[in-house]
Amino acid sequence: MSLNPRLQDWHNRRVWLVGAGHGIGAALAHELHRLGAWVALSGRHEAALREVARGHERMWLLPLDVTRPEDWQRCRDQLLQQWQGIDLVVMLAGDYTPLRAWQLTPELARRMVDVNLLGVMYGSAALVPQLLAQSGGAIALVASAAGWGGMPNGLVYGATKAAVNHFAQTLYLDLHRHGIGVHVINPGFVATRLTAQNEFAMPALLTPEEAAQLIVRGFARGEFDIHFPKRFSWPLKLAALLPYRLYFWLAHKVTGL
Repeated sequence: MSLNPRLQDWHNRRVWLVGAGHGIGAALAHELHRLGAWVALSGRHEAALREVARGHERMWLLPLDVTRPEDWQRCRDQLLQQWQGIDLVVMLAGDYTPLRAWQLTPELARRMVDVNLLGVMYGSAALVPQLLAQSGGAIALVASAAGWGGMPNGLVYGATKAAVNHFAQTLYLDLHRHGIGVHVINPGFVATRLTAQNEFAMPALLTPEEAAQLIVRGFARGEFDIHFPKRFSWPLKLAALLPYRLYFWLAHKVTGL
């Protein structure tokens, strides 16, 4: 039995993608548009959004900085004037810098926390009242399999994604009874500008297009935790349940760090 309403028919659904200028967000925009959805694209760089929307009639641009609560409120209001409702919002904006303990600075920590965690909270604060007023709709937060357990290079990034997973679980507990879907998306490695910073071989690496198709499949099944690829994500989930002595040994062994 699915934990959320199944999103299977995308014809004329109103979808807001935040963080849609590149990578998974751009690929998801193209996939949902192909399936018949109306798609609003948000991100910091309007030129990138315009490139994603090129040649697509049912796409609308709403430039936004996720670290500014007033931007969320402004774009929400503009979107409601245009659509009179929102069927799904997907928060994809993220920041990542590979970081070991001796490289930590307050500036790097603040930047990733602002984008990866506070941005999600600001967006939820702006959107949850609207979804409650509609008595429906869905919200999807992009976390990461890196949030399931500590990993070298993920000192701040992994911590923010662990917090997003926790936040999504609590959102679900609060909103499910009101008929609102809540999804958390936990990708493994996907070939994007962010993961291009990694200097190690990334197992089970996916293209953004493959990731977008797996996300849509998760929506169709009504999944709460949309994690992929399964050949990578399930072993990582199970590894997080190991005693710490074994988990720490395995983390060093697998990453070589």
